[in-house]
Amino acid sequence: MFIWFLALSFVLVALVFDSPALDYRVVMLGSVLPLVELAAGGPWVLHTLLAPLLVLAAVMAVTRGHRLARRRWLGLPIGLFLYLVLDGAWLRTELFWWPARGVVVEAGELPELKPVAVLVALEVIGLVVGAWAVHRYGLADRKRWRLFLTQGRLDRARMGSRGSRR
Repeated sequence: MFIWFLALSFVLVALVFDSPALDYRVVMLGSVLPLVELAAGGPWVLHTLLAPLLVLAAVMAVTRGHRLARRRWLGLPIGLFLYLVLDGAWLRTELFWWPARGVVVEAGELPELKPVAVLVALEVIGLVVGAWAVHRYGLADRKRWRLFLTQGRLDRARMGSRGSRR
């Protein structure tokens, strides 16, 4: 479930925040960052509510007085929050609320390790959503694609209700 997180985090943030200046690359990074815990053998702090809250506090503290840096790096905790939603990590109460519900995290399956059919279905949905986003935000256009790759931004003309008519 890689494309699922990337595509849906990008589209959800673009639709909700409707901001051409947000760095969507950082949002997407945050939405897949907890997958590094696969290498560690199980869910840990990135699968808890604590991680995005700490990252949000750090971003707010470090970027104080630096509006543009703050706008860019706020995407990281937003992506982390979206990971928790898109993965259903919130369904494992003890893990999600760690350490508020106890300091011991029980070993168990990572929420993203679902049956293969579910994983494939979610990746296909991610591909469809990603294709829709490429069309919706005009990312097939070389200039818009370059703007997205180099700055993480979207073309202002493609945002909001004006963009849906183009």
